[in-house]
Amino acid sequence: MSGGAVELRPPRAGEELPVDTLGAWLDATLGGQVPIEVLQFPGGHSNLTYLVRRGGDEYVLRRPPFGSKVKSAHDMGREHTVLSALAPVYDKAPRPIALCRDEAVMGCTFYLMERRQGVILRKELPAGLAVDAAAARRLCEVLIDALAELHAVDYRAAGLGALGKPEGYTRRQIEGWTERYHGSRTDELPVVLEVAGWLAANMPADHAPALIHNDWKFDNVIFDEQLTRVVGVLDWEMSTVGDPLMDFGTSVGYWIEVGDAQPLHMLRFGLTHLPGMMTRAEVVDRYARASGRSVDNAVFYYAYGLFKTAVVAQQIYYRFATGLTKDPRFAAFIHGVRALCDQAQRAISAGSVTTS
Repeated sequence: MSGGAVELRPPRAGEELPVDTLGAWLDATLGGQVPIEVLQFPGGHSNLTYLVRRGGDEYVLRRPPFGSKVKSAHDMGREHTVLSALAPVYDKAPRPIALCRDEAVMGCTFYLMERRQGVILRKELPAGLAVDAAAARRLCEVLIDALAELHAVDYRAAGLGALGKPEGYTRRQIEGWTERYHGSRTDELPVVLEVAGWLAANMPADHAPALIHNDWKFDNVIFDEQLTRVVGVLDWEMSTVGDPLMDFGTSVGYWIEVGDAQPLHMLRFGLTHLPGMMTRAEVVDRYARASGRSVDNAVFYYAYGLFKTAVVAQQIYYRFATGLTKDPRFAAFIHGVRALCDQAQRAISAGSVTTS
């Protein structure tokens, strides 16, 4: 099973790329005059990802979504800079090949990177792939250990010391995501503001900074064919230098257990409900041991992860509700906003990442 290959399809309506100007740029950048074929990876809800076939070579192209309201969240140049510095010191980061800032080519900044082959685990198992309980647990261990490995990277030595502003990171995240919610609000959902208020009133002190991914989940990593190691990490658009426990909290926020409320299961990003998969409490313990960091305030970081994902869903729904995108996947995202914040409320009330 190759990572996402069977899912490739022609670009969605309204998300086609200008093949003529793109092909000319590729010829000038890579040399020669070679026809290209462009297909789209249908997964993902933010930056758009395409496969570009050029002769016998394959590349991955990343560009911002059409009609995005939040330009700073889709900085292709920044993403390219991160990967350029990170790839030599973190072998799971794909190698970038070229960056284009000339908007005459495609109406936006975009970049090209190498394609990593392997298995991407999404909401359902790929056809023909079976995962027993032992393999499921091993996947959890590998996923969490790879995050701890990222957090151990010496980002200053890699040349990424100026990437973020770690001082006050937690406060800026809570305030920033709350502001983003107000900027894309479409419906009256009091629970969202209640969770935001709790987070603002219960912020812990920042921990020692690390390079963080900010969207760490099963469908953003590529496993080898044997499902024993991570061979690639995707979607670096929100990476920065900040508190690693905020990054970990985002990851835990994606972790849906078999006993969770049914609306959450409609939002699954991965296979965390399968027999053998770790519980959220076990994930917290695994990360603490792998990273050497204490996770005493796990409820805060979990609630933050849920809230942040809810705001991302709200921003995407805003684009749909205002006609900036016609992707039918986004029509139900408003229900996800409520479900995620309801879960955050349950965790806060329980004082635990275990709510079922």
